[in-house]
Amino acid sequence: MPATTAPSARKAPRPRADALRNRERIITAAREMFVEHGPDVPLDEIARRAGVGNATVYRNFPDRDALVREVVCSVMDRTAEAAELALAETGDAFAALERFVHTAADERISALCPMVSSTFDQHHPDLVASRERVEQLVEEVMGRAKAAGQLRADVGVGDLMIVAAQLSRPPAGTDCLRGDRFVHRHLQLFLDGLRAPGRSTLPGRAVDIRELRDC
Repeated sequence: MPATTAPSARKAPRPRADALRNRERIITAAREMFVEHGPDVPLDEIARRAGVGNATVYRNFPDRDALVREVVCSVMDRTAEAAELALAETGDAFAALERFVHTAADERISALCPMVSSTFDQHHPDLVASRERVEQLVEEVMGRAKAAGQLRADVGVGDLMIVAAQLSRPPAGTDCLRGDRFVHRHLQLFLDGLRAPGRSTLPGRAVDIRELRDC
């Protein structure tokens, strides 16, 4: 009797290119509308802006939490990529830090993070992995500027992330589009204050990642 071979494991089908494009369109539209209107924007409005049907949204994201999580993770992943580019630069370490902060502000992560509320699974593995990657890379970008003697030693990652988030959030009573014109101007004022040597003694101590998570 001829020997039989075990059937090979079936490979999972690769998503079609148009399906991937639809998913990216949904994430992009959701990010824009979450920033503009908050996390409660109707999903059918997101579908309309993305140019897809409601069924396509639910096929990719079974509920609102899944979509919010994907949007927040994608923003953090792009922020991490900006930090990696800053670390790859071989020139002025502080200038690389500046470019990273301005790029991160354009991602509007400050407007998205408040959506991670008590009803949201803050410990989802994807979210934790994205957050830890960003934190580690920002620490490396800042560490390089400190090692070069360009960044004052009495600031921590938490200091940078808290202030950058606050400054890139639209002021109360203004809409996002009008508030955006102030963001980079005020961020640069803040960054200038981070240059070494510091001109004053900061009260308290540097804010680290653990304290930032407890805020």
